[in-house]
Amino acid sequence: MTVARISEISSVSKKSFEDAILQGVARANKTLKNVKGAWVKDQEVQIEKGKVTGYKVILKVTFVLND
Repeated sequence: MTVARISEISSVSKKSFEDAILQGVARANKTLKNVKGAWVKDQEVQIEKGKVTGYKVILKVTFVLND
């Protein structure tokens, strides 16, 4: 039997939503073992003086627990 857990993380990029996702998954892999998937729960842009300055994603990361 496999048991998994879900951890919610946020990531911000100055480039794009895709870059924010890639950075978030890469960082999750440094801390969590057996990462098996992730899905985007939410997206938003950060705006300063009328211009987009950041792309933020909230990720739900699934990882399998060790026996």
